[in-house]
Amino acid sequence: MNSSFIRKVEKAKDYALQKERVNLTGCTVLFQGDNGDHKLTYEAGSWYCDCDYLIGRETCTHIMAMQMMLEDIVGSVPVAH
Repeated sequence: MNSSFIRKVEKAKDYALQKERVNLTGCTVLFQGDNGDHKLTYEAGSWYCDCDYLIGRETCTHIMAMQMMLEDIVGSVPVAH
């Protein structure tokens, strides 16, 4: 590896420790649930899931799992209905 690339890797490691630098504004995730795959989206500060359980409810296991995985970056955010 050349020295320029090594410096970039070191800088990336430093950034990775500074989660406050990241503001996630949107994403789409394919979540492999026990009973099938589900599409989750995060946009405008809210989570959406295409699972049947979410209909008429505040959240679902898929959204809760994503919130736990990304809590340092996204925090606790509202769920869209």
